[in-house]
Parts: sequence; C-alpha cells; structure tokens
Amino acid sequence: MLRSLVGSEMCIRDSTMIIVHHLNNSRSQRILWVLEELEIPYEIKFYQRGADHRAPKELRDVHPLGKSPVITDTDRGNKVVAESGAIINYLIKYYGNGRGVPTKEREDDNDFWTQFSEASLMPNLVLLLIFMLLPTQVPFFIRPILNMVGNQVRRLLIDRDLDAMIKLSADALTQEKSDGRAWFAGGDKNGNPTAADYQMLFPMEAITSGRLGASRVPEPIKNWVDMVHKRPAYLRAYEKGGPYDYAKL
Repeated sequence: MLRSLVGSEMCIRDSTMIIVHHLNNSRSQRILWVLEELEIPYEIKFYQRGADHRAPKELRDVHPLGKSPVITDTDRGNKVVAESGAIINYLIKYYGNGRGVPTKEREDDNDFWTQFSEASLMPNLVLLLIFMLLPTQVPFFIRPILNMVGNQVRRLLIDRDLDAMIKLSADALTQEKSDGRAWFAGGDKNGNPTAADYQMLFPMEAITSGRLGASRVPEPIKNWVDMVHKRPAYLRAYEKGGPYDYAKL
C-alpha cells in the first residue's frame, strides 16, 4: 500500500524497487502510469522546473543528461535507466510478468508507434512549444517580430507535418476500434496497453491539452486520451505525480 510521508519529497510503497526521478509536467508522468499498470513498487523523487522551464541541475547528479524521466532500480544494483522508451521496455522486460507485451502478430506495430512517438511526433510538438514560449522570454518590443517569424516557421515547417502525424494517429485508432481493440498496437494478450500506448500518451495529451487549438484534435484522439485518463492505474499515477498541465481530471 502507498503511504505518504509528511514533509518528505518521496511517496513510498512497501518493498520499493524503482525510484522515479519525476519532473513536473514532463514525460515522467507516463512512467508512473506504467508502474501503476504493472503494479511495480516504487518511490517518487520530485523535481521542479525553473523559470526557464528547464529541469533543475540536481537531475545531473542522477544522470549526465540532467533530464527526466530517469529511474533507479534498487533491486538491480541501483541501475540507472534514462529515456522514456528505454525505461518502459526495461520495466516490461524485467517486471511485467508478461503484461505489456504485444501479441506476436503486432510486434512490428508496437515497435513503430514506440519509435514514432519520440522520433517523429514529439520533435514537431517541441518545436511548436518553443515558438510559443520564445516570445515570452524576450523584451516586449521584440515579441511582435518573434511572433511573426514563429508563425512563418510553423506554416512552412511544422504545421503540415504535424497535421499529417495527427491524422495518422487518429486513423490508426479508428482502425483499431473498428477491429474491436482499444490500443495502438492492439494491446497485450489480456487487452491492456503495451509500450506503444505508454509512449504515445504524452504526445496525445499534449495534442489534446488545448495548446494546439481544439479544432485540430480529431475525435478518435480525444476519446483515446479520455479512456486512458479513466483507467484506475492512470488515476493513481496522476494523484501521486502531482500537478500536471496536460491532463485536467
């Protein structure tokens, strides 16, 4: 059972295996979802972004990249694992007990969505966020110029590709639903999410958060995110992870 320690920076379960170095409003939220779905004992060590929206320097003491998510596995010699995809695969491999593993015929689909989320979709979303934040970080008289440049870059380099990626994701979910499945790669043998879904959650949440405008969010994506947000494991992760701007539950 989870127990809260007043005045502590950690949420602690009995027989802790995993320490999650958790940065607010980051991809580490989906790691908490994985841990809850797979029922892996864990602790959370919290970190807060600075005024520049970057992770604090204390994360460099955990891993040279100084970013989150990062986990420490106390059961395997305090092994440190970074990068969302590597962490998710690691947790499924060593602690999933068969959960989260795609069916044999959907392994390639699982690999595609796991890679697509960070290799294609997230870079466009990050660029979009940068061009939204940049004008707020400069003197007011420069902001109109940056806004104009940012709008041009979005129109020429970001929006078209991002729209195609959003449509691809929505069409895939529509096909899965028509085949009686809920997940990007069909789910594991018991119909639960696989690495594809854990990886796709953060960009799907970013898309539905209102940052891109509601008119650009297809219904299949809205419905999928809403389904995930109603899962008991996600609700537990949300409660324990603290404020999270990409989900309003």
